Amino acid sequence: MPHLKVTPFNTASINEKISTSKVMTFRAISLTGNDEVIGVEWGGEEFLIQIKPDEKATLVKYDKVTRPLKVNLLKEALDEVSKELGLEIQKSNIAISNTKAALSSEYFKKIEDFEDIVYPKKKISVEVGFGSGRHLLYQAEKNPDTLFIGLEIHTPSAQQVLKQIELNNIENIWVVNYDARLFLEMLPSNACEQIFVHFPVPWDKKPLRRVISPSFLAESMRVLRKDGRLELRTDSDNYYWYSLETFFGEAVPKTHVEIRKNEALEVISKYEARWLRQEKDIYDVYVKCLGTSEPRHLGIDFNFNDVKYTKGLEDRLPKKAKVYDGYFVHFERMYKIGEESLLVKCAFGSFDRPEHKYILLSSQGCRYFVSPPVKTTVNSEAHKIIMEFLNNV
Repeated sequence: MPHLKVTPFNTASINEKISTSKVMTFRAISLTGNDEVIGVEWGGEEFLIQIKPDEKATLVKYDKVTRPLKVNLLKEALDEVSKELGLEIQKSNIAISNTKAALSSEYFKKIEDFEDIVYPKKKISVEVGFGSGRHLLYQAEKNPDTLFIGLEIHTPSAQQVLKQIELNNIENIWVVNYDARLFLEMLPSNACEQIFVHFPVPWDKKPLRRVISPSFLAESMRVLRKDGRLELRTDSDNYYWYSLETFFGEAVPKTHVEIRKNEALEVISKYEARWLRQEKDIYDVYVKCLGTSEPRHLGIDFNFNDVKYTKGLEDRLPKKAKVYDGYFVHFERMYKIGEESLLVKCAFGSFDRPEHKYILLSSQGCRYFVSPPVKTTVNSEAHKIIMEFLNNV
């Protein structure tokens, strides 16, 4: 991702430039390290740029939590910041691509778009982690009466598929650069025909990071119509057996599961082709939805109302994660902005699908920077706890 390595400089100079800057809005200094972040407004979006000093070179880079999907925006902002601060660049990878920005496509959707969105097709299918997009593109062309929502957290893959959509004039795919475990809660009940999970990362050493989980199964059954199905395809023996334990778990009241081994599909990825040459077994597990679900209402409020920064708040917030029934809250890092503002990096929500957000507090008010969390039940409960801690004057 875009970054600069520059000759070490006095970061206090940032304060002198902010009032006249075209891009910088604030400077936030870490209370637990020597790093800093700069608030940025560029191309109609807000995000953060990190500054990590070193004796030989200072790293100026994107912030993972707030980065915009349009990579060229990051590059342009980094370039503008370096010019305004007069930085001496030692190494750079911010050359601007001259090709059309695929991410300006109408087929790219943000997670917040789904709070109030009109679906252009009656039928909806979802693919989780589409990778190269071969299967997603194939299904969309084969089924023009269905809207396919492709979820992919790997930004370059999302960019490539958006380019393929444009090149092939495909009109029934939406691309979402977001975690599927959170995204499903944004969909209406009984809306989906199929949910494809093809070759998810096994995460053998960190099973909590797996896409398939009891909560993912429950959400899948909610958004699937009656007789719709969740389709898992994996080459991992461990993931296969883990999925069966999940689908037949004690908390699952009734399940219809179909299992196939080494089933040949009409389209395969280059990785699957490699595994087939190696004669690896490939498992398909289909879970059919057996009923209909109640409508889901997103009447969740993530405003902070009268919460404001008060002196010493940074010392009163808990340093360790607070664990509750089904969710947690962890104030991970704090950055001071002048004397009357605070930027807090916070992780919260479900254990297997947490949110990562910044909270910006000033003497005037408080908000999530740059966007509110996904409207899930556990995020709502976590937000209430966050407000209690921030109001602890």
